[in-house]
Amino acid sequence: MNQIIPPPAKIGIIGGGQLGKMLASAAKRMGYHVTVLDPNPLAPAGQVSDQQIVAAFSDTAAIRKLAEEVAVTTFEFEHIDADILIELEREGHRIVPSGSSLKIIQDKLIQKTFLKDAGVPVPAYAAATSLKDLREFAAVHGYPLVIKNRTGGYDGKGTTLVADDDQLKRVLKQIPEQSCMVEQYVPFKRELSVLAARNALGQVELYPVAENMHEQSILQMSRVPALVSMDVEKEAQQISERVLAAFQDSGVFCIELFQTQDNRILVNEVAPRPHNTGHYSIEACVTSQFEQLVRIMTGMPLGSTRLRSPCVMANLLGHRDVQGPYTILGLEEVLAAEDIHLHLYGKQQTAHLKKLGHLTALGGNILLAERKCRKALDQIKIVPLAMPDIPS
Repeated sequence: MNQIIPPPAKIGIIGGGQLGKMLASAAKRMGYHVTVLDPNPLAPAGQVSDQQIVAAFSDTAAIRKLAEEVAVTTFEFEHIDADILIELEREGHRIVPSGSSLKIIQDKLIQKTFLKDAGVPVPAYAAATSLKDLREFAAVHGYPLVIKNRTGGYDGKGTTLVADDDQLKRVLKQIPEQSCMVEQYVPFKRELSVLAARNALGQVELYPVAENMHEQSILQMSRVPALVSMDVEKEAQQISERVLAAFQDSGVFCIELFQTQDNRILVNEVAPRPHNTGHYSIEACVTSQFEQLVRIMTGMPLGSTRLRSPCVMANLLGHRDVQGPYTILGLEEVLAAEDIHLHLYGKQQTAHLKKLGHLTALGGNILLAERKCRKALDQIKIVPLAMPDIPS
């Protein structure tokens, strides 16, 4: 059933980070009232919303209050109580995507098993709670291997690449009694991703395949469209459609993929929300990933995902030498360039590799867009914010 929710209805967002901010901005442009729940009273999303509930993500009473005050609720990250969302859905509240999808995705072992059972290609994996389990896996699949915490990890946290048996023993001492899983290491040619949107009627729209570059497990840059063959592009899209078919849910999902050396496509992980690798869609696509989610939440028609222009998106990350309050220099040079689009998230503090913003460069081709993007990155300087002198 597709429920139409016209403006100025209220939309709720659990999470007030940059994803919530860009989602709230899209919803406000479309005429909706936005309420955000986040423990930080200066949360980026709260800065552009009508109302903010200041509460911990573990506060189920606050989440219930949010859902009861709005017409539809979504979330901008995975580390919240899925059970309260499932309970609210049973009571008739609209949650997009569903709490049941979130619960599957929150546990990486359950997620991988769910995908494998649906016929989605994934790397070899197994549950692992002991050195014996890990050694048995290594005996079959060899080193290196990847150990992941089943829950709670993000941006590389909770993931360890293990090169040999000696390192394996050291790593296991650091995670005693903790539930983890082990995966075969994939010596990939490229990391790819596909944003996939599905509405309550089962209609699907796929965004272009993106190629993503990471350093220290943090996304640095995305190129769109990915420079891959038509066969690889088609397989990535077909697998993404298979993932959506498995969940049978509404929302915007990001399917993170590996392109292997022999050009097979494997699913790494799925995120049930807009994603860092999809920020390019704000300027480069007919419909951004954020507007698309608002359309799905409110029962409006899916928007076109057509790419208007080749583009490169890069994160603006905090520098190791600058901690705390900050300012950004060099913006006048960046903004003087044509088709460079800057987004700053309004975070009050910086830290090493903290995501402070992003920029998207459009160009006639990927090489031109990347050249513009890298030049802009070189012009931006993150520096400590000079505090005014206080008279004695």
